[in-house]
Amino acid sequence: MAQQHLIYRENAARARADADSATLANVRDRCLRAEAAWLDMATRYERVETARGERERGGNPGLGGTE
Repeated sequence: MAQQHLIYRENAARARADADSATLANVRDRCLRAEAAWLDMATRYERVETARGERERGGNPGLGGTE
């Protein structure tokens, strides 16, 4: 599942395209919320994968960058 974040980003792009083609405001808003959610999932997944790689190499396993 190393490419999972790409699937999330593809779904975000699809949601953005749907939002751009929507004629109803509520549909556009729903699609934009979906896009934001997919992008958030992609970002989180990438952050977790980075932290996992750091841990496996013996580096700092911090997820939030506040350590």
